[in-house]
Amino acid sequence: MRTMISFAALFLSVILLQLSTGGVGPLDAISGLTLDFSTEQIGLLGSAHFIGFFVGCWWAPRLMGSVGHSRAFAVCTALGAMGLLGHTLTENPNIWAVLRIASGTCVAGCYTVIEAWLNAKVTNESRGRVMGSYRIADLGASLCAQLIIAVLPPASYVSYNLLAILCCASLLPLALTRASQPKTPDAPRLRPRLAWTNSPLAVAGVIVSALSSASFRMVGPVYGQEVGLGVDQIAFFLASFVLGGALAQYPLGWLADKYDRRWVLIWLSAAAVLSCGITMAVSGFGTLGVMLAAGFFGLTTFPIFSVSSAHANDFATTEQRVELSAALMFWYALGAIASPYISSTLIQQYGPGALFAFVAVGHMGLIVFGLARMRSRPTPDERTNYVYAPRTSFTIGRLLKRSREE
Repeated sequence: MRTMISFAALFLSVILLQLSTGGVGPLDAISGLTLDFSTEQIGLLGSAHFIGFFVGCWWAPRLMGSVGHSRAFAVCTALGAMGLLGHTLTENPNIWAVLRIASGTCVAGCYTVIEAWLNAKVTNESRGRVMGSYRIADLGASLCAQLIIAVLPPASYVSYNLLAILCCASLLPLALTRASQPKTPDAPRLRPRLAWTNSPLAVAGVIVSALSSASFRMVGPVYGQEVGLGVDQIAFFLASFVLGGALAQYPLGWLADKYDRRWVLIWLSAAAVLSCGITMAVSGFGTLGVMLAAGFFGLTTFPIFSVSSAHANDFATTEQRVELSAALMFWYALGAIASPYISSTLIQQYGPGALFAFVAVGHMGLIVFGLARMRSRPTPDERTNYVYAPRTSFTIGRLLKRSREE
């Protein structure tokens, strides 16, 4: 209990940060619909967020090296709060996109600080409990962030100010903690080629994972409105996706440790194609069907990043794991930058079903590529443990490294 209390400030900061920054994506999409933004402009907002995310992943370790953990966290939360408050000053979608770069930088920067702090303080004896609690805090807050949209009026001064308050509040637990700041770690080298050299299939998997989750979470509200959902129903629609993904982690982890991970990826993608078809088919059959389909979509697509990461680590040495994690996050960020804008453009041209058709095509490509890769080399005899891999920062690999090897 004393160990967990010592990490309480970090977990509380994660929860408050996720409630704030996790809510701005769907709120922006719904607000954009209210303000008559085009579907392409709403997709641009989602893509801008992930541009900021990539900038934050690269910049935050260097910022920590210059000013320390707490000050780096304060800088990133200030950027996030300014990005949120700036929404209330204008209704120009291009300016909103610039503001979303600031909020994306905030997310990646804050998670980099928190995960570097956790890694420095965690011990071998407490690692399992700490990582389990961190996973619950992150996923639970992400789920609540989608639900909070049900009570926030779109395009409202009050809504964006409330999210800005939560963003600022995430600074308080770290600012008031009496725990000494850990030594600042060196920033991992960014070597995208390392991931492709170790496992081309893993790179394809994380890109398709980004294509699925970034498109759904950033453009999903547009789909929801097009199929007749109200604002409160859109919140539950997005939350169903997160809940489905959270529920899938344990059974998919068991399968990924028991069977060839390439087959797990292939069958997951086949199930994802099925879930895309079901989601399009039930769009006219009532709210409950749409919610259940969203949960099934999250169940089949959310774990693909973690399975891909585990597969890549099967071919990595101990010394490569941290840089491999950063490389996989780089490929995920590239997919996440492109996919919201592409999917929103397709929706504008071909209707709401184009979102899931786009995702289904990506998963079909992953199936074909996975089958081709199975002919190129065998599965290694010794494999790493499957662990849930959050898509948060380039430094998450340090936290997960020992868990994979134990």
